[in-house]
Amino acid sequence: MFTSHEALILGYEEALTRQDSLTGGWYDCSAHMLWIGERTRQMDGAHIEFLRGVGNPVGCKIGPGTNPDWVLELCQVLNPARVPGRLTLISRMGADKVEDELRPLLRAVHDAGHPVVWACDPMHGNTFSTPSGRKTRHLDTIIGEIAGFVRAHKAEGTWPGGIHIELTGDDVTECLGGADDLGNDDLGDRYETVCDPRLNGRQSLDLAFRVAELIRANGI
Repeated sequence: MFTSHEALILGYEEALTRQDSLTGGWYDCSAHMLWIGERTRQMDGAHIEFLRGVGNPVGCKIGPGTNPDWVLELCQVLNPARVPGRLTLISRMGADKVEDELRPLLRAVHDAGHPVVWACDPMHGNTFSTPSGRKTRHLDTIIGEIAGFVRAHKAEGTWPGGIHIELTGDDVTECLGGADDLGNDDLGDRYETVCDPRLNGRQSLDLAFRVAELIRANGI
């Protein structure tokens, strides 16, 4: 089992960072992989500077409007030795933007020869609030972003490396749609999250089957 989380609270991460007695390298022992969020990925900021100095696999969220030159600079800062598997770029564009926004980034990174892993976060770019004020997502939109992510990679001849999903096996009512066709009025039944809305067990299975169909249809 491997663990991963956002390296958000740097005091916590620093307290769990240790130096390898054999290699002299520094590793953040709070998780196997750490990643930087969309709101803390400033090139001259403390979060990028911290992850630059540890030997863990690291990731960074990439949102809409990201400039290809910025992504190339990020690759150079976080993985100057171009070690395969060191850096994962996690796109979170929104279903209606992912294909057009992602393709120039894929092309630039591929042409520059940076060996990154591309992953898709279809949850955060598709979050909205209902009239009652509950934060939610719709399963169809989540799947729509994954489909656009796959199409963008196929068009550019690059590899879609994975997806980042927030889910639970519990029978919660936090996201809309799915086999039970959950609507706005259903969210109050078992809305249990204190942070981000999660797919429930049935919705997660729906997504798994739809992703399998995408993989088959696109020859991945």
